[in-house]
Amino acid sequence: MSPIDAFLIDLDRAWDGPPGPKICLRIIGSTALMMQTSYNRGTKDRDVLEADVLRGEVGTRLKALAGPDSRLHVKHRVYLDIVGCGIPFLPHVPEFLPVPALDAQLTHFHIETLSVLDTVVSKLKRFNANDIDDIAAMVSLDLVDPERLIERFRSAVDGFLGDARADDLPRYIRHLHRVERDFLMTAETPIELPSWIDDSD
Repeated sequence: MSPIDAFLIDLDRAWDGPPGPKICLRIIGSTALMMQTSYNRGTKDRDVLEADVLRGEVGTRLKALAGPDSRLHVKHRVYLDIVGCGIPFLPHVPEFLPVPALDAQLTHFHIETLSVLDTVVSKLKRFNANDIDDIAAMVSLDLVDPERLIERFRSAVDGFLGDARADDLPRYIRHLHRVERDFLMTAETPIELPSWIDDSD
């Protein structure tokens, strides 16, 4: 059993929140990559994309059971982090995939993982050393199709154009171009932005 599965199974067994149908936990970040591939690296948390059901009493109880300094955090040395829907850089309709083998062992939760390609897109926002390593690993596993990457990236750009987050898009484009140039060994794809966005940096 993988450490990630063990953590989520323990959370399921410890769940004492409101009764009802299975709660969907949508996993993002490097954890999503490790749940779908042979890739593995240390991480301090299990990123969960916040959904409506994770707010209120459900979200509060999840943080108490599996958040920082919880019993599960101490036991597994990782914790669950609920991430707001507006924070990740994701395509307009993110692709989440079921995890049937794990789901069969859970009573209270239904697990979905963000697809490899959409996870790569999301990592173009922060693009720190760990994100770069994650992306490079997915490229080395031949899991990043250049054309599909551009398609999903453009979808994410469209979602950020309508608010203040648009000012950050030139930086994300530079990150994309580095991935194309240094990892995929392809030409940089022009990404057009509205003229009101300053891309002079």
